[in-house]
Amino acid sequence: MSRSLRNKKIVIIGGTSGLGLAAAKALIREGAQIVVVGRGSERLEKAIEELPKNAVGLMGDSTAPETAIEAIRMCRERWGGFDGLYHVAGGSGRPRGDGPLHELTLEGWQYTLNINLTSLMLSNQAAVKAFLEAGQGGAILNMSSVLGYSPSPAYFATHAYAAAKAAVGGFVRATAAFYAQHNIRINAIAPALVHTPMSARAAGNPEIVAFAKTKQPLDGGRLGAPEDLNAAVVYFLSDGAAYTTGQLLTVDGGWSVSEGQI
Repeated sequence: MSRSLRNKKIVIIGGTSGLGLAAAKALIREGAQIVVVGRGSERLEKAIEELPKNAVGLMGDSTAPETAIEAIRMCRERWGGFDGLYHVAGGSGRPRGDGPLHELTLEGWQYTLNINLTSLMLSNQAAVKAFLEAGQGGAILNMSSVLGYSPSPAYFATHAYAAAKAAVGGFVRATAAFYAQHNIRINAIAPALVHTPMSARAAGNPEIVAFAKTKQPLDGGRLGAPEDLNAAVVYFLSDGAAYTTGQLLTVDGGWSVSEGQI
């Protein structure tokens, strides 16, 4: 244990599966106390069963304004404070009409921005207000994507999703600049194709997997694992990152610097 997260109280929005659940386990190993938030009672119960005793769960919709507020209240009540937020929640709007611009529906656009950007704004707003109210600094870590700045038109043409994830970078830089004087650090991580429930479509398509092998060539060209992001998550939410804010870290297996073969 590095001790840099010992007794840190952290809320994870979208912490009951995939990247969020892997991060919760890593943060607890480093000494943190966690509140995980997710939708669906079965998934939440399963996540809590998998996590050590230093975790409690809250069922909630990340797009609802009260969800992050309640999670922070729970964190303070159960663990005695609130030190950090990790916003992982988001998802594909493809089933609702996201796609190439000429096919993109208004419903697909609004749905995709709502789950990937509005939800993030709401949780970050709740966290900043909580830090300011307590008169303390804190850490916020957000989830972006390489598709926000490194497009892949053959297999990943979802333009509302790309717009939402690109906006995360601008949001992080603007808010980090504004709240630095309050010792509130705001950063983001941008992964590429990682094995999660959201990536099931791509991971189940041999053609896309073969493409990803050349687009993400590190470590034999495998798809990422949720655990590949854990070290970055631990860093940004720990005291080790006390002098780091406004940054977007790419953890992508080489995606953004590789051509990829179609």
